[in-house]
Amino acid sequence: MDARTLDELWTAVTGTQPDPPGWLALATGATALLTVLARPLWRIARNAVTIAHEGGHGLAALATRRRLAGIRLHSDTSGLTLSYGRATGPGMLLTLAAGYTTPALLGLGCAALLAADRITLLLWLAVALLLALLVRIRNAFGLFTVLLAGGAFFLVSWFGSPGVQAGFAYLGTWFLLLGAVRPVLELQRQRRHGEAHDSDADQLARLTGIPGLAWITLFLVTALVCLALGASWLLSPL
Repeated sequence: MDARTLDELWTAVTGTQPDPPGWLALATGATALLTVLARPLWRIARNAVTIAHEGGHGLAALATRRRLAGIRLHSDTSGLTLSYGRATGPGMLLTLAAGYTTPALLGLGCAALLAADRITLLLWLAVALLLALLVRIRNAFGLFTVLLAGGAFFLVSWFGSPGVQAGFAYLGTWFLLLGAVRPVLELQRQRRHGEAHDSDADQLARLTGIPGLAWITLFLVTALVCLALGASWLLSPL
């Protein structure tokens, strides 16, 4: 990589890109919605939400000075983040609460970058975050999943045309915003059927004395508010 290429890359990352055509936000939003609603597509694509979910646990653990032992991603789209520290207190609370809220908040952040025409910056930040997550993964499927996601972002950001980059960024952002809602609803359905006794919401209930349903409500409200605000930013040029 020569100096000119690095200079061009830096200019693209720190600069702004032209607004994509108006139909792109609608088309990518519809595609993301279909992916979330269609069960066969969701079974595969849900791994992206799991990456954000477990990454949120890990980031919160590090931010609250807990010792992050590792993250595992499983082929059934579940995941596990193991950290050590006090079993009670704000650090444990924030680490548990971060899982279901991170995909929506991450999607909102991506929408803010797209509203500011920072498409290339969004793509390279995604690459950086996935690389940071990669070193914390502790199982083969997790390594494969994160490498696949990181590779996709890198290839699009390095080789993709402006239109391809915009489409990929908008699709990923819509998917995070929309995909953050369904896992919360799925969790409450499992709890209603007497399953998921050790879910994030139930652990938070035992830690704080606040009912699990209240935590589910908080997760859902966060996801819906982020979706509404993010959608308004993504659709604002129309």
